[in-house]
Amino acid sequence: MSVARTLSVALNGLEGAIVEVEADLSERTPQFNIIGLPDKSLGEAAQRVQNACVNRGLALPRRRLTVNLSPASLPKHGAGFDLAIAVAALATDREMDAAGVAATVHLGELGLDGRLRPVPGVLPAVAAAARAGIRRVVVPRANEDEARLVEGVEVLGAVCLAEVVRRHGLDVDAPPLEPVELGRPAAPDEEAPELAEVIGQREAVDALVVAAAGGHHLLMSGPPGAGKTMLARRLPGILPELDEEAALAVASVRSLAGEPITRLTRVPPFEAPHHSASIAALVGGGSRIVRPGAIARASEGVLFLDEAGEFAGSALDALRQPLESGTIVIHRSGVTAAYPARFQMVVATNPCPCGNYGVPGGTCVCPPQAIRRYLGRLSGPLLDRIDIELAMRRVAVAQHEPVHGVALTTAVARERVAEARARAERRLRDTPWRRNADVPGTWLRQGPLAPMPVVRRPIDAALHRGMLTLRSYDRVLRVAWSIADLAGRGAIDVSDVGRALYLKKGIPS
Repeated sequence: MSVARTLSVALNGLEGAIVEVEADLSERTPQFNIIGLPDKSLGEAAQRVQNACVNRGLALPRRRLTVNLSPASLPKHGAGFDLAIAVAALATDREMDAAGVAATVHLGELGLDGRLRPVPGVLPAVAAAARAGIRRVVVPRANEDEARLVEGVEVLGAVCLAEVVRRHGLDVDAPPLEPVELGRPAAPDEEAPELAEVIGQREAVDALVVAAAGGHHLLMSGPPGAGKTMLARRLPGILPELDEEAALAVASVRSLAGEPITRLTRVPPFEAPHHSASIAALVGGGSRIVRPGAIARASEGVLFLDEAGEFAGSALDALRQPLESGTIVIHRSGVTAAYPARFQMVVATNPCPCGNYGVPGGTCVCPPQAIRRYLGRLSGPLLDRIDIELAMRRVAVAQHEPVHGVALTTAVARERVAEARARAERRLRDTPWRRNADVPGTWLRQGPLAPMPVVRRPIDAALHRGMLTLRSYDRVLRVAWSIADLAGRGAIDVSDVGRALYLKKGIPS
């Protein structure tokens, strides 16, 4: 036939759209054209496809071949369309199962020798195909395990182009070839660090448990060696395991970021970008392809900003909108990509550039202007979005045994957090929210479980004195509910509000 069709997927963020790849063969001057709003790398597919076909004994006819990617108004990028273009082009001149070709999604980059190379974003692409009702996809062998994570789809992992077209009924030799492997192996799940290893910071450990119970953002301020990083790295271990939907979303973002995906992990992700990270590295972006940034990779998990005073102020302020909305929308010329940003932020900072300002026994050498500039990187609007502000001190005595009973272990803390979250879910079962951190302030103040005036009196007074904004007022109420959930109470009382107000103000013990 002169016109053949097959399917592929165009990704825009985590959203995938089915693209119909049409190939037309006409009796005109030999030429290979790709139309339908391709980017530069996709426009180069013509040469890759021609060489791959020749080297696998499947030379294309010397006539004009036009490939259309429909809908034409949808931007398309990347080399993942190579396989679909090649299959559609070969189907215009060779005897193949037209119905099977037209009903199959083809994903993969072609090497010049005809082998299929792995591409990023296979998991969200296959998930988009499944949502569109397509039940068969062909992917490179290296992406096969990733594609099989989507249920209800028949996945065919292929090594080379000849193997693919033979499965569509073309009589062609497909000699065994070594498959192209992933550039790096999938990272194994790391064992969560033990919370009981934290010595002498019981108040900070308790604040970490409160933050985990409600999904609250946390700021730790203190000198080097106080244990800020140690605590932050133990937060994912006390968070509940990811459910199926959240695990799939985490794996999809990591697939788009180019990481190898072979299974769904239930461990919440942990991202700790370096303080030299740019705005694009944090929120995502790129000149040609919009890639997810650190906040998208940390979605459903923890984003840890160590040495926050060293980050660019503009990069930190770029987090303000994602913290409120739970999503990040990146606008580029001709394309808009949205990624999830439901992360729990942990910020660690020193009191000054040298770290000794206000430290007993320490000598600060920083001029006042440097201290103000350093602390000014954390703007007021950003601090207003943080639920818990904790001032830490160095441990004075390296005790080997806990002073107040048995040290809190990761397993016990995780169980306490799970029970508190289950209690919150039961309380919020008739609402669209499941965590205390997600509940809007209007519902907290005026909903059916709004605290009595006598309970609100401490934060009402703080608001009246200008110590709190209305946004931080609501955050104190959210933290108070998490404290009550950990204590097993069905309503917040004055002590819960007082403790939450103490955690928000960050007064050292």
